[in-house]
Amino acid sequence: MVPLLLVLLLALILFGAGFAVKVLWWIAIAVLVLWLLGFVMRSTPTGGGRSRWYRW
Repeated sequence: MVPLLLVLLLALILFGAGFAVKVLWWIAIAVLVLWLLGFVMRSTPTGGGRSRWYRW
């Protein structure tokens, strides 16, 4: 009974990790798309020079 429970627990952990990694990939792709859109659509300031759409 214990080996069966260990195998089921391992399968559950691996499934959960696979799901989490897939979700993180989708989040990373969404952040990349937002960053690229902000980079392409940034506005130029009235004073001239370079502008950044983000604040670091």
